[in-house]
Amino acid sequence: GGVFWGLVLWVERELPAMDEEQMEKVVLAYLKKKGYRQTELAFQDEQSKSSSTARTEPEIAKQLLQYSGLDSPGRYREGYTKLRSWVYQSLDSYKNELLRVLYPVFVHCFLDLVAKGFSQDARAFFQSFREDHETLHLRDLQKLEGVLTPQHLQEMELTHMLRENKYSVKVCQYSFELLFQYLHRTDLALMLGIVNEHINLQVGHGQPSAWNDDEDTATVTGKAQEALDEINQREIRWGILEDSLEERLEKELAAEAEGKEADGEESKKRIAEGIKGGGSTKKLKKDKLTGAIGKSLKTETTTISNVPRVKSELALPTVPEETERQSLEDLRNRARLSSTSLPSVSFYSFINTHNSLNCSSISADGSLVVGGFSDSSLKVWDMAKMGEQQILLGIGTDNRALSDGNVEMKSMPDEISKTSYTLLQGHAGPVYAANFSPDGDYILSASNDCTVRLWSLHFNANLVCYKGHNFPVWDVQFSPVGHYFASSSHDRTARVWSMDRIQPLRIMAGHLSDVDCVQWHVNCNYIATGSSDKTVRLWDVQTGEAVRIFTGHRGMVTSLAMSPDGRYMASGDEDGAIMMWDLGFGHCVTPLMGHTGPIWTLAFSCEGSLLASGSADNTVRLWDVNASSKASRTEEKNVSLRRLRLLKTLPTKSTPVYALQFSRRNLLLAAGAFSPTIKTSPREKN
Repeated sequence: GGVFWGLVLWVERELPAMDEEQMEKVVLAYLKKKGYRQTELAFQDEQSKSSSTARTEPEIAKQLLQYSGLDSPGRYREGYTKLRSWVYQSLDSYKNELLRVLYPVFVHCFLDLVAKGFSQDARAFFQSFREDHETLHLRDLQKLEGVLTPQHLQEMELTHMLRENKYSVKVCQYSFELLFQYLHRTDLALMLGIVNEHINLQVGHGQPSAWNDDEDTATVTGKAQEALDEINQREIRWGILEDSLEERLEKELAAEAEGKEADGEESKKRIAEGIKGGGSTKKLKKDKLTGAIGKSLKTETTTISNVPRVKSELALPTVPEETERQSLEDLRNRARLSSTSLPSVSFYSFINTHNSLNCSSISADGSLVVGGFSDSSLKVWDMAKMGEQQILLGIGTDNRALSDGNVEMKSMPDEISKTSYTLLQGHAGPVYAANFSPDGDYILSASNDCTVRLWSLHFNANLVCYKGHNFPVWDVQFSPVGHYFASSSHDRTARVWSMDRIQPLRIMAGHLSDVDCVQWHVNCNYIATGSSDKTVRLWDVQTGEAVRIFTGHRGMVTSLAMSPDGRYMASGDEDGAIMMWDLGFGHCVTPLMGHTGPIWTLAFSCEGSLLASGSADNTVRLWDVNASSKASRTEEKNVSLRRLRLLKTLPTKSTPVYALQFSRRNLLLAAGAFSPTIKTSPREKN
């Protein structure tokens, strides 16, 4: 007792940090815990006589707090258990919102215990309560399970992101008041401190939101809510390009429709005269058909005429006359799709890849298919040459009607595949993405070697190696007009390039983790990015600034697609969820649920009425977009939660879908690797 008493007096006189009252509580708690009754009485007597201020150094104060039990591991478990019980016993109308707060509190209780060196207690705490959060946060929990020491907190990207940024959680005013009244009333200072330090509570007016809201989960964005709201309220010019091919076609179709209508009026007169004069039935049917075609063309043009025209802020390349003529011809012969008129699907199946195929892409007309492989090579197949070889070898096309779907399967037998592809070599690491230029003359590839390469299909050679990213490049995409392209990387940035420059034109920085996918807007003024931080961001190409930040995904965002009119964007994640976003108003239109594996590819039909999704669950699914977008236009900002209608599920034979694309004639092109043992990702990040 005497030794400790001398230490206490020395601490009181010499060291700064804690005020007198807190110091007294700490020392008394320690003496009671150790059973030093006489020392405790003597200390209390001394304190009543002493008028000196009690101070101590921060590190010693921390240790004393730990010894006293005020900062012990048990307090985290006790505090979280009380908060958890209170949340689960709350009224159902408020429970759903309060449950959102529980997960970030759980995470930071665990991380605090690890940071303070209580590894065993942290592990026991984690295992005791992880089951509560596995439904919504399984992948994050699997990563956190490997955090065992304070050093891991600095080394692991996820924990570093969580410690540096606050969770954003939406609650109503009444839920907010209930939470803080409870924390103050029960003296849960530790839990209150965690909420205050690590959670950004976004307090809204009105009734509590439903549990199935699109933003029902806690999200880390790295920005305050005020900044987030300001970004999502910026004006977006979401229309199509002025003088685009679609606009030219619209003018031609409008002129034809007027001519058909004029012919229709004349035919009506002739029909009337024919009836009086006893005209033929065959002539009558022909005139009716002519009138129907004119009406169809008119309907086709009205869908485009309502879309705003936007000038591109980039200098656009000149389109060759032959390419333009062919494109217009394809658009004129485009199949009209709807919920009652679904597309045919041409599926290119890679066989004997031995899990080495990381990515695939199909040219706009479906004549070329490229695969990126783990051995750092690209292989390009020409479908026309394959067809010739099949005829010479006497091998017929492998046509398989998949159950519940009209799908043409084009597989690649060994006899043909050995001689039919063009091998492109140059990368020094696995190829994670490949993309054809709009005219099909070039290919871009992205690799683990941190570079993007441009390949010429005329010379079958590498033209340029673009260096700028500091880590592996996950995705690369040509702009809709060619010449410009965008890339995304493990270095948390997306970059905009032009084919004639080896340095990037813009660098988009702001994501808190890998930028896993990138997609151009149809008017080339924006690019969209999806990230492992579970957000989707839209960037202005001219300024390099984010103009939209969308939250709501519960896993890594793996794929993106833009609607042809530029108003809507679809994003898919590793949990199999797809979300449709309204770029103009900055909110989610509807979630699409149905896939059971990661969404690796998305594509809108040419007129925007259908959305196709391809997944690791070996299916292609077709969704009705029109119902949702019409409701959105009428309800505008007051969008109620809706789900797009699933029109068709097209299963494959143990073939995860790597790529989807609608041709200009609205044929759905798809590709994947036959894989009896399914890979968890088309690209395995190293």
